[in-house]
Amino acid sequence: MKKAKSKNKHFYIGFVFAFLLLFILSKSDIKLFEYIDIKKNTALISTNSSSDKNQEITSEATASEVYFLPSSTTNQLINHQTYYLSYSEKHEQAEWVAYELTKDHLQSHNFTRPYFNQDPKVLTQSAHWSNYKNSGYTRGHLLPAGDRTFSKEAYNETFWTSNISPQSHQFNTGIWNSLENRVRNWARKYDKLYVVTAGVLTDDLETIGNEKVAVPDYFYKILLTQNDGAYKMIAFLLPHKGEKKPLQEYVVTTDSIEKLTGIDFFHFLDDKIENELESKIDLKGWFK
Repeated sequence: MKKAKSKNKHFYIGFVFAFLLLFILSKSDIKLFEYIDIKKNTALISTNSSSDKNQEITSEATASEVYFLPSSTTNQLINHQTYYLSYSEKHEQAEWVAYELTKDHLQSHNFTRPYFNQDPKVLTQSAHWSNYKNSGYTRGHLLPAGDRTFSKEAYNETFWTSNISPQSHQFNTGIWNSLENRVRNWARKYDKLYVVTAGVLTDDLETIGNEKVAVPDYFYKILLTQNDGAYKMIAFLLPHKGEKKPLQEYVVTTDSIEKLTGIDFFHFLDDKIENELESKIDLKGWFK
């Protein structure tokens, strides 16, 4: 009987100790990161900024949240409330920004534009807005603020500097703005689009500011939607110039952008469907 009581006592003490430990951890200011495999319909996602960069936890997100994400060449993926990005510290900007755009997102709200601020989720720190000052380049949105007018919070988070890239004023307000407006029209037409966009980041690009923010020579935007049960895809590659030709003249294959960037777009698709969509140009339903 004494041995039984001793075992019960030790079990009780162990149980109390474990409970107290869990309670302490739940109250502490430990910052966690979710490391998730994109190829398994999940993603490497930074969920919080952290003072302890070695603090990690393995977890999984639901496939519906992240299955449409491209591959990352930077291993620094960030999730915000309404979009994801892969941050390139070398170029001080995102190598891609990915998000869903639905017709319900496009609401008429006249929000006050906030200041551009550094992204608190980028562990290596995103570029400071002052790099753009007197550089001759504007702060060009990758995910446009105009695509996130359905809430003040969603609108404001497009002003993290991780979501901007140096663009000439003529390009930003010209052909890039025209493409953004056309994408919104397609969202209204098709109800939902998956959008991936950024500058093409390569070596030996011009840079601006003390942090040497790279100035892309080209910008891309790739769209995927479903129409009558079938997938449709269109990709644009725009030279970073002031020219403004019809948008159809900037359509390229997704394969060609993958070769330029080293990024695998929309790999969640069945291989046969992915290969067909990414290897051809089909303007039907987009422009015709």
